[in-house]
Amino acid sequence: MEQENNNKESEEKSAKKKKKHYWLTYIFGGKILTEDFIIKQSKLFFLIFCLILIFISNRYYCSKKLTEMDSLKKEQARLQDQQTSLISRLTKISGESQIEELLKRKEIELTRENTTVYEIHK
Repeated sequence: MEQENNNKESEEKSAKKKKKHYWLTYIFGGKILTEDFIIKQSKLFFLIFCLILIFISNRYYCSKKLTEMDSLKKEQARLQDQQTSLISRLTKISGESQIEELLKRKEIELTRENTTVYEIHK
């Protein structure tokens, strides 16, 4: 009895191996491409292949744009820092005491009015 069971199991294993080997040669040998189903659905397979290519190219394009956006944000932060430093320098240079000192160095005789200015409205 045991021997018959072992024989059946070994026959089933060898049948599975043959079947697996048959499918591998069937697929990689190209016989599957001659099936009616594959031939009839070739347009669908081509469409699916094109959609996969579009999906991959879209993903690549989006990642490229995200990288570009990150670099532009870094550039914007750098330019904002530069703007802040330039504004502070300009404020320092255009201060009243700085202008008076510059006028003295250039030997220009201008004096500050000590009286307050009044506007007269009609």
